[in-house]
Amino acid sequence: MQRFVDLTLNGISRGAVYAAFALALVLIWRSTRVVNFAQGAMGMLTTYLALVVIESGLPYWVGFAVALAAGLVLGAVLERVVVRPVEKGPELNAVIVTLGLFVALQALAAVLFGSAYESFPAPFPLTGFSVGGTTVAFTPFDAFVVLAVLAVMLALVALFRLTDLGLRMRASALHEEVSRLLGIRVGRMLTLGWALAAVVGSLAGLLIAGGSLIHPAYMEPVIVFGFVAAVLGGLDSPPGAVVGGLLIGLALSYVSGYLGSELVALAALAILVVVLLVRPRGLFGRTTERKV
Repeated sequence: MQRFVDLTLNGISRGAVYAAFALALVLIWRSTRVVNFAQGAMGMLTTYLALVVIESGLPYWVGFAVALAAGLVLGAVLERVVVRPVEKGPELNAVIVTLGLFVALQALAAVLFGSAYESFPAPFPLTGFSVGGTTVAFTPFDAFVVLAVLAVMLALVALFRLTDLGLRMRASALHEEVSRLLGIRVGRMLTLGWALAAVVGSLAGLLIAGGSLIHPAYMEPVIVFGFVAAVLGGLDSPPGAVVGGLLIGLALSYVSGYLGSELVALAALAILVVVLLVRPRGLFGRTTERKV
């Protein structure tokens, strides 16, 4: 029973990290209709910037803020300089560009910071809570991760459902020409979508790095599992991203604990294939009706 409880708590904590990355994918999809495969590399780069700040002697939270601010600027700059020139072409062009950015940013991080493993601090203790004299596999930092992800989810739901800004961002992504006729600055909305998604991606990078080792490729597993979580929950749904992340985290934790860690990647692939076959739009995705 204790093993099951530990695996469940570990799945929740890891699933929250996958959910954070899935939220970044959902945000950029809803605001630009682009799947950004460079999201993980962008988060990795800003996490290294946070580490530089922390190692210089400044508090953790200063590095945390610097990483989020750097993500905001990086997302806006990449959209303006790299993605904007190909946005008018076929939709696949932007996706291919993000794949190129993924490779380029990883190479840049290796040049600037090296390929060696670096220890990244955590703002809260990494010792599990004690319940009835038993230490469980859930730490104060894990609690922080879960609360941070829930806060981001609520913020995104409020943005897209309750604000005019969110409505303009969605309109710009779905109906660009109509939005321009209505006076919406479509270019600014797309830039803002990239910038905000990069902030959430930077948060995901910080959360997965806390209390562990980082290197230029440390986000790669999170990219895979976060993408599966986003597809599982639905690319249009922030709550779906959180639910999808938690479900993936739990499923992979049970597979690793009971069947072996070597089957984790295969399990993630199987979940992705099943979701695409049974419910392609995800658990929370909506089917759009079209009149002919």
